[in-house]
Amino acid sequence: MRIVILGSGVIGVTSAWYLAQEGHEVVVVDRQPEPAMETSFANAGQISPGYSAPWAAPGVPLKAIKWMMQDLAPLRVAPRLDPVMLGWLSKMLGNCTQKAYARNKSRMLRIAEYSRDCLIELRKETGIEYDNRAKGLIQLFRSEKQLEASADDIRILESCGVRYESLSVEEIIQHEPALQHVRDKLVGGLRLPGDETGDCFMFTQSLAERCRNLGVEFRFNTEIRKLNVEQDRIVGVETDTGLIRGDAYLVALGSYSPELLSPLGIKAPIYPVKGFSLTIPITDASRAPESTVMDETYKVAVSRLGDRIRVGGTAELTGFDLSTPESRRANVEFVVNDLFPGSGDPSAVELWTGLRPMTPDGTPILGATSYKGLYLNTGHGTLGWTMSMGSARYISDIICGKTPAIDTEGLAISRYNR
Repeated sequence: MRIVILGSGVIGVTSAWYLAQEGHEVVVVDRQPEPAMETSFANAGQISPGYSAPWAAPGVPLKAIKWMMQDLAPLRVAPRLDPVMLGWLSKMLGNCTQKAYARNKSRMLRIAEYSRDCLIELRKETGIEYDNRAKGLIQLFRSEKQLEASADDIRILESCGVRYESLSVEEIIQHEPALQHVRDKLVGGLRLPGDETGDCFMFTQSLAERCRNLGVEFRFNTEIRKLNVEQDRIVGVETDTGLIRGDAYLVALGSYSPELLSPLGIKAPIYPVKGFSLTIPITDASRAPESTVMDETYKVAVSRLGDRIRVGGTAELTGFDLSTPESRRANVEFVVNDLFPGSGDPSAVELWTGLRPMTPDGTPILGATSYKGLYLNTGHGTLGWTMSMGSARYISDIICGKTPAIDTEGLAISRYNR
């Protein structure tokens, strides 16, 4: 088959890899000049299946109000009448029950755990390098209340068979020695030993080169305009350089997927959640993180990527605005300076802003649509890097008519039509 993939972020490129491995003719189309130039460019760096959880959770509405009143707020919602945003928020609030949270988290863990296994297999097969480390993730708690609240997540981790370790402050320092300088700020932690770190941009660029070696064609600097339909079948994608035809089409456009799908009557509830990251050169390795720590108070992750520190987090619901308010920079900058003071060169900080494609239930949209030849691999939110390999292998199996290695329940867009 000739398969056209729309989007060359980590989701599109990993999909291309698996489909090319199956012997298909693959064409990847993107408006950017090279792979991984948008959401995949400078994310937090964490590959964290154990930390996979929906934002929609019991108590989140009240927490969100409190967060927005903090000086260093993890969340900001633009004060405007945006019917798309309000509709998405309404659906998200509908998932803030204990039953929905457990269901959605188990779906996300299913994909994320599978994805980690696929990534390990790829490393063994190709020897791909991307400043990767497999030293786990530690969720840091600054209060006893946070520590107590982690019991609900632990129950779900146990039910899904995910390994974890509850840590005292001294045990945290054994894994992250640099935190000895701030031990008085911590009360405990939850370690997920199966989690990893790595540079998503470096990975995607390297895998794209391997895709080219398999015959994958990349068409960059190409604006995608619309999908052409005849009856119930997709027959081509219109671009600013002409019509591109294939036997199957895969939408992997992240936050921009709904815009392409809406004219077809496909309502994909994906909203762009803006996030921020800082990349800081390490000047004192003894004060830098060994792997990834997640500050539960500020919802900011601090990861080690080779000789750099990547600090990512916070969220803004402001549509497709990519501006970077100084307050957002202050939020992520505070966390790295508070936990790892003296670890990096503040004068050489690189700031990045990107849009995370979030669904109301946190689970990506994977699978076929009501149109013949049209498939979706999108809506991964903050976990695109974590879920990329598993999502790609899953959708490759679906397109090839194979039975996926994981349960398909609740992953397709049809879950929103019930």
